[in-house]
Amino acid sequence: MRKLLSLRHWKQTFGLIFKLLRSREVEVKDKLIFGVPVFLYWILPDVLPMMPIDDIAVTMFVAEWFARRMQTKYNMK
Repeated sequence: MRKLLSLRHWKQTFGLIFKLLRSREVEVKDKLIFGVPVFLYWILPDVLPMMPIDDIAVTMFVAEWFARRMQTKYNMK
């Protein structure tokens, strides 16, 4: 829990995601696994206002999952 509240952790996570999204080694479909759900969730709450989860929280959850999965799959640091 403490790790999730750390600004350093999120700086590293989003730095890794930026690196993964720019990398030619990472397949386009893997990049879309992160981009499409996050993009849709940023759009859909405006259409579905009954969603109680904040856009930032969903983005952070997906970012954490994506960074770990891609780091393992492509052996990136």
